[in-house]
Amino acid sequence: MDFDLRKLRYFVAVAEELHFGRAAARLHIAQPALSRQIRALEDELKTPLFVRDRRTTVLTPAGEQLLTDARDLLAAAEAVHRRVTTAAEAKPVLTVGFMPGIVVTPAVRVLAGHRPDVSVRLLRTSWHDQVAVLHNGSVDISIVRLPIDQRGLTVRPLFEEPRVVMVPAGHRLAGKESVSVTELADEHLLQDPDAVPEWRDIALELRKPDRPEVPRIDSVEEKLELVAAGAGISVIPLSTATFYTRPDVIGIPVEDIGPNRVCLAWLAKRRSPLIDAFLGAAASLAPWS
Repeated sequence: MDFDLRKLRYFVAVAEELHFGRAAARLHIAQPALSRQIRALEDELKTPLFVRDRRTTVLTPAGEQLLTDARDLLAAAEAVHRRVTTAAEAKPVLTVGFMPGIVVTPAVRVLAGHRPDVSVRLLRTSWHDQVAVLHNGSVDISIVRLPIDQRGLTVRPLFEEPRVVMVPAGHRLAGKESVSVTELADEHLLQDPDAVPEWRDIALELRKPDRPEVPRIDSVEEKLELVAAGAGISVIPLSTATFYTRPDVIGIPVEDIGPNRVCLAWLAKRRSPLIDAFLGAAASLAPWS
């Protein structure tokens, strides 16, 4: 069947909100119109996607599967649109994503020396979107920090760098030249424990019934604000800590945790001479620090 991308967008909004009223407001359409579009999609697929009553809206197993696939389809469609629009420009364009703390300028200069006809655009990414920007076409290639979901991507290592723990200036460990991970066992970590497996394996808070809530953090600036306020600690790459230096937060080397691995990533199915050119420029400079 031919999928109607508009109906898929409507479906994803309802599936994420699990409320037709909120989804309609998010889409800026009337709720009855949204309901009709969802019923039409269910008729086309010949299966219900939601179980609805007066109080709740719940995805069926078919709806859960469609949500997974619809996100990929919509991202692919958006990526096609972006690439076609870029290809129509008079000058070739390469868009490069990069994570905080990583300096891209040296590689851009090398690329400019080899391909002065190419216009390079840069997009700062975060832990939450460094992979999404590849799938939705926002960037052609990205400098990422592992771990990431590598499905559908080609990933090439660039370099490794140490990680430090960020603590408030008045913290009990703030005066130390370095710490071991065991000294952090009773601290509250402001990130996914899987990002720091050495801490996760000994953390006292993970052995209690309820771990204190970790708010969604979308930027390094937000993370450091929380650390400075005494809300917890965070383990980040050394280059990021150096870039975001501030007097009320201290970075301390941690002796026994693994380094952060920095890689280049792009869609495995993409074939582009501009990507190849940037790979060459980046490889000539690695390791960066």
